[in-house]
Amino acid sequence: MIPWLGEEEAEAAAEAVRSGWVAQGPRVAAFERAFADHLGVPHAVAVSSCTAALHLALIGAGVGPGDEVVVPSLSFIATANAATYVGAVPVFADVDPATGNLTAETVAPLLTDRTRAVVAVDQGGVPVDLDALRALADPRGITVVEDAACAAGSTYRGAPAGQGATLAAFSFHPRKLLTTGEGGMVTCQDAATAARLRRLREHGMSVSAADRHAATAGATVLETYDEIGFNHRMTDIQAAVGLVQLGKLPAMVERRRALAERYRALLAPLLTAYQGARLVADPPHGTTNYQSCWLLLPDGFPVGRADLLGKLAAAGVSARRGIMAAHLEAPYAGTARVPLPATEHLTRNSLVLPLHHFLTEPQQDQVVAALLGAAG
Repeated sequence: MIPWLGEEEAEAAAEAVRSGWVAQGPRVAAFERAFADHLGVPHAVAVSSCTAALHLALIGAGVGPGDEVVVPSLSFIATANAATYVGAVPVFADVDPATGNLTAETVAPLLTDRTRAVVAVDQGGVPVDLDALRALADPRGITVVEDAACAAGSTYRGAPAGQGATLAAFSFHPRKLLTTGEGGMVTCQDAATAARLRRLREHGMSVSAADRHAATAGATVLETYDEIGFNHRMTDIQAAVGLVQLGKLPAMVERRRALAERYRALLAPLLTAYQGARLVADPPHGTTNYQSCWLLLPDGFPVGRADLLGKLAAAGVSARRGIMAAHLEAPYAGTARVPLPATEHLTRNSLVLPLHHFLTEPQQDQVVAALLGAAG
């Protein structure tokens, strides 16, 4: 059970079941339109996960076997895996130590004549500086795909994060602010790409199952399969939940941002006592939704991260390690072409604090007391 799915979401899902549209149907189309309108983009394509969204986005960008895709290692491994799925080579770039995001300066040395795309992650909901990356990539014919998995509700230069990307991928995983239990969305700027991605999410079928079932009585609709596709569909039940969640998104973001600032105030003794200790914050070019509220511990902190997580758990506080580094995992071990010092420092020294929009102030006080007590 996802605790922040309430009665409205349950009733919307139940109505989807009662209507008979358990599979992809009218609520998927409605969710796509609503999400596109929210983001301010022409097209949105609902899919089964953000991994599926990244997979299709790279296909839409024309990435294929032999191509290279620059990605951050500091991201969930699906970011690198999506490049591998299309036969490309993921090339790991380092990140800005303040935001955890790629920058033009970390990406530029890795571009080659084989580079077809850059996947720029909005790490933990912190918006990437998309304009700087596009200024680098666009003149070279390289597509910047925004991995906005965590960024629903974040802003970039006053607009929703993801709006300015040629292709962007969003996640509706249970940990995300806007959740459908599982699911994702690809956003794009042109109708032809959107139409192709809709075909590809449904096995490459020329006519969707929903359109075939909605055909006039007695009519025969024969679909064709013109290219190899995938089973990347979202169900109408998920979309029904997503529509309700989308309406709640501004309030959820507001609450998370207020709680994050309260963390910052309560943790001031720790942040001032240890040079290099830092709580994630808004970048100059936008605002974060605080999908993840991560704390960076400096080298030389009196308690190692593993011990600190253990002490927090013993005090009834469920924190977790910071963002993983894909190049340190077995599938990509030894593949990094350049040193990644910021990535390795962040993945080694960060932890994610409990933060969700139903967190109470007494619960937050418990987290802070446990953390300050464990740090001595």
